[in-house]
Amino acid sequence: MTTEPLPHGLENKPDLRKEIAAHPFLAGMSAPYLELLSRYATKKQFKSDEIIFRAGEPAHGFYLVETGKIALEGSVMEHDPVAVDIVQSGEPLGWSWLFPPYRWHFDARAIEATTVIYFDGDILRQHYDEYLTLAHDLFKRMCEVMVHRLQTTRRKLVETVHKSRLSAKCKSGALTDSRSGVTCGASRSQKINRQLF
Repeated sequence: MTTEPLPHGLENKPDLRKEIAAHPFLAGMSAPYLELLSRYATKKQFKSDEIIFRAGEPAHGFYLVETGKIALEGSVMEHDPVAVDIVQSGEPLGWSWLFPPYRWHFDARAIEATTVIYFDGDILRQHYDEYLTLAHDLFKRMCEVMVHRLQTTRRKLVETVHKSRLSAKCKSGALTDSRSGVTCGASRSQKINRQLF
């Protein structure tokens, strides 16, 4: 008796299917769609400080973080990268594969040893016409993540601008910061900076 092999090496993926179904990002997704996703899934590991992708590179898929932490980083001109968000276990990483021109907008770097499940978005996009409900479901879930990340980025931007202004006032010898009520002069600016940063 012969059996036909499962597509994409699924004979080795029963545990991966269970992990995909248990991931919080995919909670409540129907079994046939979880099965389809598992066909195009691969487990990957990244070492601490390893670059996962860089801004501008082609975005070929998305990740579900199982363990570890990943920093999403952006940079402006010659300045060092700034972490705009931290993606942790139980969260997804990457929505750029959904939208043309399918390129990453941030750098992603593992900040500790990290295990992910990677999904091939190029192949999943080919199934969108066949599985419109799957496309809608994934898009809706990703939109919720996008809103959260944009709010986090906005909050970080406001905090950074505020700290920068306060630091500039302290360095210039300004007496007070009207929002925080902090009094600082040239002699106290070092102490103030330690408290704020």
